Amino acid sequence: MALYVQKFGGTSVGTTERIEAVADRVIATRAAGHDVVVVVSAMSGETNRLLDLANALDEQPSPREIDVLLSTGEQVTIALLSIALQKRGCKARSFTGGQVRILTDEAHTRARIKEIDDKKIRHELAQGNVVVVAGFQGVDAEGNITTLGRGGSDTSAVALAAALKADECQIYTDVKGVYTTDPRVVDDARLLRTITFEEMLELASLGAKILQIRSVEFAGKYKVPLRVLSSFEDDPGTLISLEDENEMEAPIISGIAFTRDEAKVTVSGVPDVPGIAYRVLGPVSDAGIEVDVIVQNVSADGTTDITFTVKRADSEKVREIVGRIGADVKARDVALDKKITKISLVGVGMRSHAGIASKMFQTLANESINIQIITTSEIKISVVIDEKYLELAVRALHSAFELGDEEKS
Repeated sequence: MALYVQKFGGTSVGTTERIEAVADRVIATRAAGHDVVVVVSAMSGETNRLLDLANALDEQPSPREIDVLLSTGEQVTIALLSIALQKRGCKARSFTGGQVRILTDEAHTRARIKEIDDKKIRHELAQGNVVVVAGFQGVDAEGNITTLGRGGSDTSAVALAAALKADECQIYTDVKGVYTTDPRVVDDARLLRTITFEEMLELASLGAKILQIRSVEFAGKYKVPLRVLSSFEDDPGTLISLEDENEMEAPIISGIAFTRDEAKVTVSGVPDVPGIAYRVLGPVSDAGIEVDVIVQNVSADGTTDITFTVKRADSEKVREIVGRIGADVKARDVALDKKITKISLVGVGMRSHAGIASKMFQTLANESINIQIITTSEIKISVVIDEKYLELAVRALHSAFELGDEEKS
């Protein structure tokens, strides 16, 4: 008998019909002789509906009360799923994060899990129950309800799997698993059967929306086998595991990720002196804005240009901040480009193969696509290009590195 933690997102439990389908899937796992802990999100659209209600009353509601409000979404789902399971003759009990005792810090709306008391869940499993737990939420040391931020149900599921030493944490979504790239952009994108935690973390951070980054970090830290699979199709999906389990057949490139919401800021003609990068970027960081790619180029006239990327939603605020300090740092110009995109090749196989970067650059050159910025790491190469070439570039790279599914070709 194995122990599985199964997580179902908002789309998977978006209607009562879908909740009944989830119940059937859970019962099938239980009928195979396995113990099951189920973690669920709020029904699709419910969190936004609750936020709209709060904002109609106050544009800046108390974070504590927001957590109290939003946690009710998952409470509805755990009760409905338990009812559906019980109707089918399956013993089931639902629990909120506080009832399970998922202890978090005090950071409302973005809390982090500190520890989980697994005694109650183990007792319920021993009684033959399917345990249904509300994702996305916990309590702090004072008993206040907290939430883990958007996508927090994935983190709840992985944390429970780690605490219970589950055989596998299964994340059910509306896609079959992790693909070599977005199937909406590349028709023959291939479903990956295995991928490492390191690769998945890079893909998630670079724009792949399959899993929340914190959940992948958690799974890697505690070595929890993580599987992504579809709520609507019978398919084994993608197993995310340790590198040494996959390295014998590790492909050079596992996937291509991209982001559409990037903007590039260039501060040109500033003095090439120690501390100039901090004087430019420090105020941006102080404003709570995350900077991604940073490139500094020194000119022959003793000045330097600093180029960096930020989320497009933050770009106007960044231009305002940098514009204010432009005179102080004697900048010649501050330019903002909102029409860029970042494309990244990811694969642990890069560690042992040369020529990946040159092949990437040649492929883009063949399509007359100019590269504006290049950054690399041990298992990643990223380029910033004009947004209008995004889909062309992704398709060309996908083909050049032979990532396609032969059955779809």
